Amino acid sequence: MNSIAIILLNFSEIRRRSIKLWSGIPDEYLHWKPDESAFTIIEMIRHVLEGEHLFHTIINNRGNLGDYKSPWEDLEYINLKEELNFAESYRAAFLDMIKELEETDLESIRIERKEVGQSKKLGDYLNRIAYHEAVHTGQMLDYLRTAGIKRPVIWD
Repeated sequence: MNSIAIILLNFSEIRRRSIKLWSGIPDEYLHWKPDESAFTIIEMIRHVLEGEHLFHTIINNRGNLGDYKSPWEDLEYINLKEELNFAESYRAAFLDMIKELEETDLESIRIERKEVGQSKKLGDYLNRIAYHEAVHTGQMLDYLRTAGIKRPVIWD
C-alpha cells in the first residue's frame, strides 16, 4: 500500500466513524450545545463537512483562499441526511483530487498559508485535515456524554 492509498484509507475510516457517530444522535438533540459559545451538534457536523471543502480549496490554491465563498454560507440546517447529501459532491471532488496525486507530490507541493504563518508539505497538510475531523469526533463524543445521550460504539 502506498502513501496515497494510506491517506485515502485514513480519510475513509475517519468519515465512516463520524457518520456512525452522527447517525446515532437523535434529531431532537441536533440543536443542543454544551454552552452558549459552543457549536450546536448540527453546526459541528457542518463545520467538519464544510471545513473539508475549505481545506480542499486551500490545497487547490496552494494556500491562498482569495475571495472564497462557502457553498454552505446561506444553507439552512435541516438534518444529518441533508447535510451529508449536500456535502457528497464536495467530498467526492476532494477524494478525487487525492487520487490524482503522485507520491512525489506529498513532499514536493507546499501549502503556504501566509495569513497564519504556515508552510507545510502537502502530505503533512492532508494529515492535518484528517486530524481536524478526528478531533471533532472526539469532541462530539464528549457532547453526547455531557448531554446524557447514548454514544454509538465507533471503535469496531
